[in-house]
Amino acid sequence: MPSISAIDLTYSPPGSEAVFEHLQLSLGPGRYGLTGPNGGGKSTLIRLVAGRLQPTAGHIKTRGRLGYLPQRLDFGQQSTLGQLLGVDRILTALEAISRGSIDPADFDTVGDDWDIAERVQAQLALIGLEHLTMDREVAGLSGGERVLAAFAGVMLTEPQILLLDEPTNNLDAAAKGQLIQAIESFKGLVLVVTHERGLLDRLDRIGELRDGHLSWYPAPFAAFQEQKDRQRAAAERDIREARAELRREQQDLAEAQTKQARRDRQGRLAGQSIPKIMADRRRNAAELASGRSKHLHEGKVDQAKAQLDGARGQLERRIQFAPVLPGAAVPTGRTVLEVDAARLPFTNAEVSFTIRGPERIAIAGPNGAGKTTLFRVILGQEKLAAGRVELKVPARLLPQGLAQPRPAAGGPRPLLDPDRSALDNVLATGADPRQARYQLGRLGLGGAKALRPAGVLSGGERWRAALAALLLAQPTPQLLLL
Repeated sequence: MPSISAIDLTYSPPGSEAVFEHLQLSLGPGRYGLTGPNGGGKSTLIRLVAGRLQPTAGHIKTRGRLGYLPQRLDFGQQSTLGQLLGVDRILTALEAISRGSIDPADFDTVGDDWDIAERVQAQLALIGLEHLTMDREVAGLSGGERVLAAFAGVMLTEPQILLLDEPTNNLDAAAKGQLIQAIESFKGLVLVVTHERGLLDRLDRIGELRDGHLSWYPAPFAAFQEQKDRQRAAAERDIREARAELRREQQDLAEAQTKQARRDRQGRLAGQSIPKIMADRRRNAAELASGRSKHLHEGKVDQAKAQLDGARGQLERRIQFAPVLPGAAVPTGRTVLEVDAARLPFTNAEVSFTIRGPERIAIAGPNGAGKTTLFRVILGQEKLAAGRVELKVPARLLPQGLAQPRPAAGGPRPLLDPDRSALDNVLATGADPRQARYQLGRLGLGGAKALRPAGVLSGGERWRAALAALLLAQPTPQLLLL
């Protein structure tokens, strides 16, 4: 029976505050989703379970063979699909044996994996990659094909516990469907970090990691959302009631102060007609009573303020994802881009189209069809085999692979410098410092988060920092390629 358990789990990155403290977790066979805000610790938790990080305190125990697909895929020296799947040496040994080799090293390499070729083909067929050969270059695969191939490599290890971190990134609709079916058919324990509603709908339970706390909700997503909406409505009601109570207590305090001032005035007038010793005695008693009353009402006001602060703390913060960029406006009908009989490299597809702004356009198609190549051609990063591309406005590209904190050796320069803060990355584009902080705040990267190195931000936080760097760059882009 595969299982995951964690007791009093605490993790604090070096030099940073704790991501979570005293976290409890107990999971048996089934399919579990892990969701929550960017930077909340979801990837950290799954890396702890996978043994890629060590907890600061507490204990994690797993029972069963682990298979882990990280969000930040590192292909390293894996140049072919066979190497990516981890079967190239076994297939080479099998081929040698089929040609008559009796070398013991070949038999040791194969071990018990005599059916590895059939298993590889079955696994690739399950996720729609049966057309790929083992000598296919990894560099020639699309982002989605790389994710699917890495998933196939994990499944070939026959895990009993499957840990997946944002596995649907870069996948088209068909590939997502195939991956979700593969997850559904898995008979062990699945823990998957995801914001994909289609995947959350197929799971047994949904865990939300927020502000260091892990709360479990029923699946599908609609049931999760309904319960979250009820919680938000209750929090908003508590805030309204706490505000009303605070107003009442403040009014009571003001009325008490007014009444006391009136009594003090009357006491001073009355004190003028009685002996001084009696006047002093009355004044002392009045001051004592006044102090008690003031202390009582001020205490109630402070209590009402604390209740309001507590109610506000229960209300989840929502990010206003709305950068204000007047310079990005495109007049109606202005030609933004012309593509005429452009023959794309690698795919030999030929495309022609014209974009006139302002428009919102989706480029759809299967993984490997050339969507990313088309974007690179538009920006002049790839050469056309034939045809013409004319870009008439400033343009910026938000590429795939932002979850990677650092580029591969020899790869292109990253959009974000991992060693510089989110704020410094934005300022490097020529952005105004005040505008940079303001826009980062609107993208959920205000305060201390804006000063963290980009390399330690979560995948979603890095995406937002990159978007800010693009939008605030000079000149202001009028065509954004995502």
